[in-house]
Amino acid sequence: MTKEYIKVKDYSVSGETFALMHHHDLDMLQTTPQPTLDKLPEYYKSDDYISHTASRRNLFEKAYHFVKGFALKRKLKLVNRFSAGQKIILDFGCGTGDFLQTAQRDGWQISGIEPNESARTIANAKTDNAVKPAESLFELTPQSFDVVTLWHVLEHLPDLEAHICQFKKLLKPDGTLIVAVPNYKSYDAQHYKKFWAAYDAPRHLWHFSKTSILKLMAKHDMDVVETLPMTFDAYYVSLLSEKYKTGTMHPLRSFWVAWKSNLKAKRSGEYSSLIYVIKNR
Repeated sequence: MTKEYIKVKDYSVSGETFALMHHHDLDMLQTTPQPTLDKLPEYYKSDDYISHTASRRNLFEKAYHFVKGFALKRKLKLVNRFSAGQKIILDFGCGTGDFLQTAQRDGWQISGIEPNESARTIANAKTDNAVKPAESLFELTPQSFDVVTLWHVLEHLPDLEAHICQFKKLLKPDGTLIVAVPNYKSYDAQHYKKFWAAYDAPRHLWHFSKTSILKLMAKHDMDVVETLPMTFDAYYVSLLSEKYKTGTMHPLRSFWVAWKSNLKAKRSGEYSSLIYVIKNR
């Protein structure tokens, strides 16, 4: 059963409006209508699409890249817990390759998948050509990775079930899937409503709650064994949300909303974004 949850606007590229439909059983939102596969790349053609650029032109981009330095260290510390000896990792949707470069410097054998050609070119310059286009995912050797990571990528995938199934196949039996996604149940999402930047329709095709991740993984005989907060996400998401809502980022106001969101999440667990550590049953 589905019903409309909210209508949101694409502020980055098209200016179009999309409905987010709530799937009751999964507690998940679906962007409707979803662009066709041939049209979807058009919605990424923007200099403002931050994961495909290294620019620092404004407060939001500067904040993003400042936070990214801390986030890379935290991500590396997390994946090192699941190295299983050989340290072989796949980063799907690796953007400009900063995380892969960080992992490679720490002794990981790296592979990356990145659909965007310009981002992939930047990533390959950093990683000795370790990054392949999207179609290469289904050509990789099964059970060959200790860790597969998706940092804010799962929400972009049109064929969600097929991709989850493939990630499971690529993991060694004791391997670990690590997924980071925005959380539409967070306080900042509730505060900004239709202006919440992390809806990012139609690039974000799906919008997850903790329940939806648990149920999606369970369908593939996988379990969420740990859930971790991404506290910095609330700050740069709030900056951009303020811009959408008022026309300017309002650093003090957005900082207050983000701080309040993280404070409330200490009790509820509903942070702006969450990292899920997932294992085979």
